[in-house]
Amino acid sequence: MEAPELPVQAEMVELVPNGKHAAALGTTALPSLFEGKTSFGMSVFNLSNAIMGSGILGLAYAMANTGIVLFLFLLTAVALLSSYSIHLLLKSSGIVGIRAYEQLGYRAFGTPGKLAAAIAITLQNIGAMSSYLYIVKSEVPLVIQTFLNLEEKTADWYLNGNYLVILVSVTVILPLALMKQLGYLGYASGFSLSCMVFFLISVIYKKFQIPCPLPDQGGNGTAGLNYTAASSGGHWDDSMGPQPPELGACTPSFFTLNSQTAYTIPIMAFAFVCHPEVLPIYTELKDPSKKKMQCISNISIAVMYLMYFLAALFGYLTFYGRVESELLHTYSRVDPFDVLILCVRVAVLTAVTLTVPIVLFPVRRAIQQMLFHGKNFSWIRHVAIAVVLLTFINLLVIFAPSILGIFGMIGATSAPCLIFIFPAIFYIRIMPKDKEPLRSTPKILAACFALLGVLFMIMSLSFIIIDWATGGGRSGGSH
Repeated sequence: MEAPELPVQAEMVELVPNGKHAAALGTTALPSLFEGKTSFGMSVFNLSNAIMGSGILGLAYAMANTGIVLFLFLLTAVALLSSYSIHLLLKSSGIVGIRAYEQLGYRAFGTPGKLAAAIAITLQNIGAMSSYLYIVKSEVPLVIQTFLNLEEKTADWYLNGNYLVILVSVTVILPLALMKQLGYLGYASGFSLSCMVFFLISVIYKKFQIPCPLPDQGGNGTAGLNYTAASSGGHWDDSMGPQPPELGACTPSFFTLNSQTAYTIPIMAFAFVCHPEVLPIYTELKDPSKKKMQCISNISIAVMYLMYFLAALFGYLTFYGRVESELLHTYSRVDPFDVLILCVRVAVLTAVTLTVPIVLFPVRRAIQQMLFHGKNFSWIRHVAIAVVLLTFINLLVIFAPSILGIFGMIGATSAPCLIFIFPAIFYIRIMPKDKEPLRSTPKILAACFALLGVLFMIMSLSFIIIDWATGGGRSGGSH
């Protein structure tokens, strides 16, 4: 097989026609040499769960800052580009028989490529896990407060989000994260997705139950949105999200540009990042083939695309310009003791909690590739990495000022690398020149794809930095 020069000790295997490995040609055997046992359906559940996350809670806010038409265009573009990106990853993987993102980087650019991929995966997935646990930190106290029928939050430890997020991490997430194979989490992923379907149905139902404009519920700042400004001429509270053109307006916007639009593309890109999980899921797939894995990816992206758009649309059409960066907080301001919203909170908490172990797997694999490459599996190392990661992420979540800040910065840096840049440049380097010359259409498209990622990263970071510098970056994200 003709290919660019390999660094010493590169990992390669040849694939026999059925997609299984025939022999390991490198000095170290691939972890994917075992027979995959995960079914097609379970793989769809796992990948969908990897795609779906806390990003769904920020999409109604994104729609409020772009308008319905521009949001739909951006969401469709990001979904299609994500599918094309997975196609490039799977094609590169099929050429050299490597089913690890980091090793594709090693195959293409040697140790720098491997480190770049591992660092991007680590940053991206730590950002994802941080956003999931941030929801646990902010929502669990509200759920307990509602169960106890408390009007005001007390100083008791069981209403302190910092203690509760640590408790959930130790009792639920850590045991699941200690499982040896990703395929075992298929049932947990299916349950997690069903929780998010319940969330979506509830958002649609609430659109037809909550009136617009909302009546002034007076006095209690936690019981309802502050609408007294409408009658008194007072100023709009920035914590309620972007100010509508006319207070009390219930007219949807189809195209909007404002300072908060800078966050929209990163949040949406973050919502579709599943690339670090694609190859591990491919590895554990029963009777694997590139076509089968692409089909799994397309189904997962299509399902999440539909859920994202409906959740954003009906969330936005319920609150319009007053929607917050985390949708559930907006409902709690309307009626903190609403039983349905309480059930939705529990469902979302369950979903994001069960997603954390899925996202932790690629990070642990990236760390092992960087620090312990070539060493046999060790339970001590397996457990230690999970414990250290969860400890670090808990510290990050406890001191993180804003879920929107996490979405924006991580989405603007690591997401473009994992979705656009790395799959494209790995493909250009790995695909033999005798099969596809540099000026061939597929490689030109891949180069344009990488350039798009670079432009997207520069644009997003620039907008976010400018927004922060002008003091607009906290208007919707602080809780």
